Amino acid sequence: MLIAGFPAGAWGTNCYLVAPAAGEECVIIDPGHQAAEGVAATIERHRLKPVAVLLTHGHIDHVASVVPVCGAHDVPAWIHPRDRYMLADPEKALGRAIGQRLLGELTVGEPGDLRELTDGTAMELAGLEFGVAHAPGHTQGSVTFGMPETGDVPPVFFSGDLLFAGSIGRTDLPGGDHAEILRSLARVCLPLPDSTVVLSGHGPQTTIGTERATNPYLREVAAGQGTGDTPAPRRGM
Repeated sequence: MLIAGFPAGAWGTNCYLVAPAAGEECVIIDPGHQAAEGVAATIERHRLKPVAVLLTHGHIDHVASVVPVCGAHDVPAWIHPRDRYMLADPEKALGRAIGQRLLGELTVGEPGDLRELTDGTAMELAGLEFGVAHAPGHTQGSVTFGMPETGDVPPVFFSGDLLFAGSIGRTDLPGGDHAEILRSLARVCLPLPDSTVVLSGHGPQTTIGTERATNPYLREVAAGQGTGDTPAPRRGM
């Protein structure tokens, strides 16, 4: 399997291209701010053919390039219905103070073919299986994409802004809910095997085992507390 990722734009949002191998069809995950050029370069380098775009949530740092990327390759994009409004109205998702600073420099709107994700479904795209899990808390429509273990490749978990190496997504923007993100961590992350590779929306890759042992938020929910005693993060988007 081929997974090529790179951080894009002002927020260093990780964009991933996933394919069975070089020279085959691929899925693009979270083409965010200023990601289009990196997507094009990665496609050329590995001779890939995009068939779909998957969005972990609707914040502009994860979706800013979805319209040009989908248009360039004539592919659909998938998003959870509770975050769909963010594509056309990112200011509502970020709060007026942040949104006003961004809207003048970004193209917003829906791609021509936009489809809605459903919790618990298994999607077969580019010869690969992606399990969809609704994981609200960072936004109301946040989702994760899980890929099962195949041969000598461990399970892979695209966590979006649910889980980072050592932290979790912020919950102080409109639609965020700290208690809810803790419930999502318990429901979506804790059942995963320790060997699961976590590819998040920001920062380096990690594993569920590492986060179970060291991440204060995951340790809190693993201990059955979920009280929110660990302060909610306020960094990033």
